[in-house]
Amino acid sequence: MAAAGNEKFPDMTRLNKKSRQDIERCLNEFQGRKDLVLDPDLMKPLDRITGGAAFLKDNGVDKIFKLDRADKQIKLVGCDRRVYLVRPKINIMKIIADHISSEQSRGENRKYRIVMVPRRLFLCEMILEQEGVLGHCDLDEVDLNLLPLDTDILSMETPEFFKSFYLDSDLTLLQTVSKSVHTIQGITGEIPNVYCLGRAGKMCYELLKQMTGERLIQPDYPRSEIGHLFLIDRGVDFVTPLCSQVTYEGLLDDMFGIQCGCVEFGKDITQKDQPVKVRLNSEDEMYEAIRCRHFTNVFDFLKSKAQDLQSLSDKRKEFTKVKDMKDFVANDLRKLNQSKANLTYHIGACEQIIQKKNKGDFVEYMQTEHSLLEGTALRENLNYIEESINKQNSLMSNLKLMCLTSLTNDGIPARDYKSLKTQFVQSHGFEQLITFHNLKKVGLLREQEVSSQSRVSAGVAALTRNSSFKNIRKRLNLIPSVDVDLRSPCDMSYVFSGAYAPLSCKLVEQVLQREGFSGMEEITKHIPGSVHADVKLRTPGKGIKGMTNQPGRPAPVVLVYFIGGCTYSEIAALRFLGKQQGYKFIVATTSLFNGNSMLNTVIEKSPL
Repeated sequence: MAAAGNEKFPDMTRLNKKSRQDIERCLNEFQGRKDLVLDPDLMKPLDRITGGAAFLKDNGVDKIFKLDRADKQIKLVGCDRRVYLVRPKINIMKIIADHISSEQSRGENRKYRIVMVPRRLFLCEMILEQEGVLGHCDLDEVDLNLLPLDTDILSMETPEFFKSFYLDSDLTLLQTVSKSVHTIQGITGEIPNVYCLGRAGKMCYELLKQMTGERLIQPDYPRSEIGHLFLIDRGVDFVTPLCSQVTYEGLLDDMFGIQCGCVEFGKDITQKDQPVKVRLNSEDEMYEAIRCRHFTNVFDFLKSKAQDLQSLSDKRKEFTKVKDMKDFVANDLRKLNQSKANLTYHIGACEQIIQKKNKGDFVEYMQTEHSLLEGTALRENLNYIEESINKQNSLMSNLKLMCLTSLTNDGIPARDYKSLKTQFVQSHGFEQLITFHNLKKVGLLREQEVSSQSRVSAGVAALTRNSSFKNIRKRLNLIPSVDVDLRSPCDMSYVFSGAYAPLSCKLVEQVLQREGFSGMEEITKHIPGSVHADVKLRTPGKGIKGMTNQPGRPAPVVLVYFIGGCTYSEIAALRFLGKQQGYKFIVATTSLFNGNSMLNTVIEKSPL
C-alpha cells in the first residue's frame, strides 16, 4: 500500500494557465483588431480554456466565425486581419486556401495568420504552398494538448486519434502525446517510475526521452509530485471499452454524450425550451457522490438528497430574526437553488436511462456480454448475435458483441464468421463490408485461424481453444469468484456489475504492487506489443529484494495515460483502486469515449 493516502492531487489547472498564455501571446503578436475563424473541433476546448468570448475580446478579437467545412466559398465579412485557429488537417488547409484566394481575387486586402493546434505540420505548409497562398499568411502553433476536465481527468479531446493511429497507421499524434507528458513534467517534476504497455506506450516514451535529453544534473525524483507514469496503448485492452457501462457517469456518457466535461440536457429533463449545459466535475458535491456509483445505487441517494434539501428549504420558516434571513439569502440560498436544479437534472437523467434500459432485450444482451467475458456458452452467444442481426437490432450493439466475441476467443470460428458477416451486410447494407475490413485492420474483429491438423474438427477446436484473453482472465482474476455487493463494493469489478474487472486497471494494480513487470511474464507474453519499465525510485520493501535506487520513496500519485481513448468505467475503477491502495490516480487520455463512439470512428457510414 502506498504511504500517504492524504496526498493531494497536483494542481493541473496550471496546464490551463499555460494554454491561456500561449493563446494570448499568439493573438497579441498579430497586432490590432482581428477576426477569429475557429475550427468546430476546437470550440468547446477553447471555451474551457479561456472561459468564454470575453477573453478573446480582451485580446483584440473583433468577430468570431465558425469554420464551415461544407462550403469552401463562404464569404466572411470582417476587418482587415484574420486569425485561423485550426487543427492541422489537409482538408482544412484547402478550405483556408480557398478563402484567401477568393478574397485576393476580389481585391480584398487582408493579413492572415494560421495557428495550428497542437502543432504546426510541414505537410500543411506544403498544401498552402501548392495552393499558392503561403506567401500571404503567417504560420504559428499553439500547444493545446491536455485539457484539465477535473482534478483527476486530463484529455486531449482528439477522438480522431483512434482512427488515425489504429486504422491509418499515422504516428503524427504520438509526438503530441509525448509533448503533453513533457509539459506535465515541466510543472510537477520528472516522474521517476515509468511503465509502458503496448507499442504506442513504448514509442511515446522513446519520444519523451528525446525531448528530455541528457541531463548534467540528476533530477530530484523524491520531490516530484507524481511518482508513477503508465503509458497504456489502447490496443492492450480493447475488451473493456466494448463492455456496457453501468456506473452513473458511464451511463450519462452512453445516453447523452459527455463532451469536454459537459453534458447537455434537453426539454424532457429540464422542462426548459432551450437545452441546458451542465458541467460535470468534483465541484458539484452531489455529482461527486454519485458519479462512480453503480446505477442501482444512485436513485436512493438522490431521494435522500432531496429530503435533505427540503429540510434546508423548510428551515427558512423557522427564522425569527431579519439577520438570520439575511445571512441565509447571502450565503446559502443561491447554493440551495443550484443544488435543487442539479438534483432535478440528475433525477430526470436517471428516469431517461431507466426508460431506455426497459426497452428491447437489454437483459438478454447483458447476459450474452457477461457470458462472452466468462468464456461460457459460445454457441448460444453466437446464436443470440445471429438472431439480433436478423431482427435488425442496433448496428452498434451487434458490432460490439461480434467484436467482443472475437477478442475473447482470438477470433470468431471461420464458419460462424462468414455467416455473421453475410447476415450483417444483408441487414445493415453492403457498405458494411468496408466496416469489416476496417475492424480487422484495427484488430477488433477477425476470423479465427485454425491450424491444418485441426481443420477436420475445426468446429470443436474453435469452441475449446485457449485464447490469449482466457489466459489473462485467469491469471489476473478478471472474473470475480464471489458475488460483489454493488452498494458497498470490495472489488473494482463493480463497475461492470461484478461480472468483470477492467483488464487495463488490473494491469495497473499488478504493476504498482511489483513496481515493474517482474513475475508477470505469463501475463505480459499475451499483451499485444511490448512492455517496458524504467524504475528510478523504489518504495522500500517493494520491487526486487526491496532495494532502492535512491533514498526516499515515489509520491503516491499515479498518472495513467490511455493512448487511444479511455472510458468512464476505467476512471471509476482507478478511483476505487486508489481508495483501496492509498494512491491518487490522475487519468490522462487522447479522448474520453465509450464502445459506440470508439467503433463510430472506424465504421463505414451509410450514404445519404
